Amino acid sequence: MNMAMHVTKRRMSVVTLLLVLATCAFLLFGGQFFQKSVQYNCAAIVQGNVESTISSSGTLSPVTQVEVGTQVSGPIARVLVDFNDNVKKGQIIAVLDSTLLRVAVTDARSGVMRAEAQQEETEAAHSRSEKLFQKGLLSEAEYQTTKTARKNAQAALMSAQAALDRAELNLDYAIIRSPIDGTVTARNVEAGQTVAASFATPTLFTIAKDLSKMEIKALVDESDIGQIKDGQSVRFTVQAYPSKKFTGMVKQVRVQPTTNSNVVNYTVVISAENKENLLLPGMTAAVDFVIEQKKNVLLVPNSALRFQPSEAQLTSAKPMMPPPSASLHHGMPPPPDGTAADSLNGAERKTLWIQDVDRGLMPVPVLVGISDGTNTEILRAGFLVAGMKVVIGEESQTKTAATKSSARLQGGPPGGMPPPM
Repeated sequence: MNMAMHVTKRRMSVVTLLLVLATCAFLLFGGQFFQKSVQYNCAAIVQGNVESTISSSGTLSPVTQVEVGTQVSGPIARVLVDFNDNVKKGQIIAVLDSTLLRVAVTDARSGVMRAEAQQEETEAAHSRSEKLFQKGLLSEAEYQTTKTARKNAQAALMSAQAALDRAELNLDYAIIRSPIDGTVTARNVEAGQTVAASFATPTLFTIAKDLSKMEIKALVDESDIGQIKDGQSVRFTVQAYPSKKFTGMVKQVRVQPTTNSNVVNYTVVISAENKENLLLPGMTAAVDFVIEQKKNVLLVPNSALRFQPSEAQLTSAKPMMPPPSASLHHGMPPPPDGTAADSLNGAERKTLWIQDVDRGLMPVPVLVGISDGTNTEILRAGFLVAGMKVVIGEESQTKTAATKSSARLQGGPPGGMPPPM
């Protein structure tokens, strides 16, 4: 009996020792049991539409906008229009107090009358002196005096008449009229307010000629301005209607540069229709200039063009072996000398990577075209067709070769050993 108990205790001690040793070995050397296998993330080549754009921003404004001011000073007697009112050319929109202006007209008329009387008097004196001078009864000096007096009187009359014309014009300017047909977009005065036009013409109203036609003045960076041409299509959005796309057209590329923080920009004028009257002056537009569009072409994600295998992966990569039918799919890959790139207007050569059946990598040279920032057009794809998958990156997953051993350690002693008593 004692012998059996002794054997059982020894067996339990051996099992416990084995468990302790296995646990220590796992903790100390477990990292050596891990193996790292590389798995690749892939994306499918698709067939669709792509376009190349240049983004900018600008402010909406009417095509024709006039700021209406006044050339005379005085208090505003009446304001006859308000914001958003439609006005016609020549329509009275405001009237200044004209009391002082009428007084000025009366004073100018009296000046004309005095000048006319003076001119008549000098004309008569000159006529008499001329007769006497012809008969030799008047010296030449006296005759010249009357002649000069007549010219001075004529000049004084002309000056007085000009003063009268100016006073009458100022009186007429007291009536503010609309210079164009349009819509009042700003009114800066109220009745009773005094305007002073002595130093600068004050702006009383702003009138937009036609709000159904708008324009955007967008700033384009000097690195992109070479791709902007007159007549190009433009898409833009405004914050008031973020889900609605508006269209326009490049009207003018201004050659005058503007520099801000050492960045050179050029102003591009865009014309846009506003038949729904959704666009308002002053709105900020997010503009996309459509540089080029392609339809029904092969597209690959830009991440696939950026993927670059490691040196170890490059060493194990397989050379490209296109199938015999490769020439039936979008042409063969470009030759190594790059002559194909020259024949396609300088298209850029890139390399895509596909995963072979044994999970190896295989390079596929391609020629790429335009990009929308997410996808890029494939001009010559070799044997690649829509639906095929290309590598866009690698995903490292850690696997352990000691998983079963760990499970055995957690579940009980190694096989063949009886459980401890």
